Amino acid sequence: MDLQNLGYALTQVVHNFGASAVVGGAIAALWLGPRPEPRHAIAWLVVSGWVAQIVSGATFGAISFHYYGQFPDISTVAMIALTIKVACAASGLALAFYYIIHAASRPESWRHSIWLMLAALGAIALISAAFLRWFS
Repeated sequence: MDLQNLGYALTQVVHNFGASAVVGGAIAALWLGPRPEPRHAIAWLVVSGWVAQIVSGATFGAISFHYYGQFPDISTVAMIALTIKVACAASGLALAFYYIIHAASRPESWRHSIWLMLAALGAIALISAAFLRWFS
């Protein structure tokens, strides 16, 4: 069995579930409307999704470094896409935590805006992932 490919495949599984949680969670929260209890739980799902994205993304690089002694040599387009993904992940994680801490004391318009931003960050990260994958 090729352990390198197994490592990449298992990491991709985690990465895919993270992406599903990030985008699907934000869309579900918007679809549910102003119901605080499920939205609070969904916010934790989104946090978990961003953590999965960050950890699995770093793991991709670590696997490459382990097997090749260096990080992948990627094109300028892929590097820009990776930078955008990292920015989305950091922003999304911070924003989701901010929501968890402050949602109870904020008006519904604020909560709705946060979910719109979280959905946008997830979508932008997914779009960037396609460019990163195919321009690497």
